[in-house]
Amino acid sequence: MKQAVVLLSGGLDSMVCAGLAREQGYSVVALTVDYNQRHRVELDAARTIAAALAERHIVLALDLRAFGGSALTDDIAVPKAGVGGGVPVTYVPARNTIFLSLALGLAEASGARDIFIGVNALDYSGYPDCRPEFIAEFEKLANFATKAGAEGGRFEIHAPLQHMTKADIAREAQRLGLDPALSHSCYDPLPDGRHCGECDACRLRAKGFADAGLADPTMYV
Repeated sequence: MKQAVVLLSGGLDSMVCAGLAREQGYSVVALTVDYNQRHRVELDAARTIAAALAERHIVLALDLRAFGGSALTDDIAVPKAGVGGGVPVTYVPARNTIFLSLALGLAEASGARDIFIGVNALDYSGYPDCRPEFIAEFEKLANFATKAGAEGGRFEIHAPLQHMTKADIAREAQRLGLDPALSHSCYDPLPDGRHCGECDACRLRAKGFADAGLADPTMYV
């Protein structure tokens, strides 16, 4: 089987992304980045999902609290007023660029040429590193900046959820036979792991299940 590196955060999007990679015949090497984020319960979710979908799972520690600059990595309150315009304070500076660079290093080292990331440009919080243009430009970089690319190999960055709504993603989880309850999306979970129900991630998740007409198994406050 061909190998693919899948960035697995533990959220619903990354779980569906891993499921789609498996459906396409890839052996999944899951990469989870423990960046000392506020929503650390998602790391446990990633381990559970990887046990079901991945052949190999790497949890890589990279403390982005040393940089700060985000409500997820600094002492900044997570917004609870609803999804608004502009780039919210939950944006982690250059996060997807950093994560894709790590995934690229893992792919080159392991001989994989396919990288999956669960970014979405429709129902999302407005992060600039979720846009199709970013994915296309990073793919060019991957093939220009690596030994494998210089020797004629070709890396492909797959973003299969790019143009899906959250409702589409919820339906894909059902179609793939995945249990959404295993995933975790909240930016500001309670100590017991329940979703806050008010942050952007919770609102988008709940809206997705509602729009899809599917039962939402998420434990909200």
